[in-house]
Amino acid sequence: MFWFKNVMIYRLTSPLTLTSGELETQLQHTKFTPCQQSDMSKFGWSNPLSSCELLHFSLGQQFLLVSHKEEKLLPAQVIKKETENRIESLEHKEQRKLKKTEKQAIKDDVVAMLLPRAFSKHQFTAIWLDLERQLVYVDAASSKRAEDTLALLRKTLGSLPVVPISFAQQPSDAMTNWLAKGHTPHWLTLLEEAELKSFDTDSVIRCKHQDLESDEINVHLEAGKFVTKLALDWENHFSFVLNDDATLSRIKFADDIREKNDDILKEDVAQRFDADFLLMSEELRLFTEKLTEELGGIKERI
Repeated sequence: MFWFKNVMIYRLTSPLTLTSGELETQLQHTKFTPCQQSDMSKFGWSNPLSSCELLHFSLGQQFLLVSHKEEKLLPAQVIKKETENRIESLEHKEQRKLKKTEKQAIKDDVVAMLLPRAFSKHQFTAIWLDLERQLVYVDAASSKRAEDTLALLRKTLGSLPVVPISFAQQPSDAMTNWLAKGHTPHWLTLLEEAELKSFDTDSVIRCKHQDLESDEINVHLEAGKFVTKLALDWENHFSFVLNDDATLSRIKFADDIREKNDDILKEDVAQRFDADFLLMSEELRLFTEKLTEELGGIKERI
């Protein structure tokens, strides 16, 4: 089961409706296939549940997909050195300087020669479509990785009108107020990690193992710094870092949550996957509702 470790939430700007059958048909057109000897990379959809051939997992209007990117690892220095050696050798042999196009052809030959021996790096990114609430959750720590997977889904479906979720109150304003006024929401507990920035001087304070309600932190807040990252715990649910762009990093679900389905036999992989996905999606859905309420509601973009 893909327990999300990071969350980037996107809002659909026009209604998206899908059936399991329709989605599967479309996913098959962009299914992941491994790199062949001459391929630098491949990108497509893999099956979320290893024991099932389907390229998606669904529960009602909840869909879980997994993008799979394979990239060949060819160190630039290795290519450069081998290319330079071949160019030098050929120029010496022919007693002339090679043209730019000839040098590029040699580099292409070097890459083609090295590719079959290159190691592959595999990257899997989970994406959850909550079509009941018209939200999309991507398990990614960087916007580029999330956007790559969204672009693949856009290619698969033909269109995907999404924007990053935003709220009436900016997360950085809310987090700054929580610390400055000592009014952290009752359902959240401060941990000991934060990042504060000054937008005037570009100075940044990063602290770990720090009492965030101390005078030391207050001095920075009074000097006009804003909180841009804040480590929090949603008691009995999960701990996380809330970022100023409303993304969540380093999510760690509580043991009490992850162990709720331990009564399901390990051999029953499909049933456990089903139960864990339902559990995780319900946790993240409830958290999104509470955060949305705390930040004044979702901000509609024009």
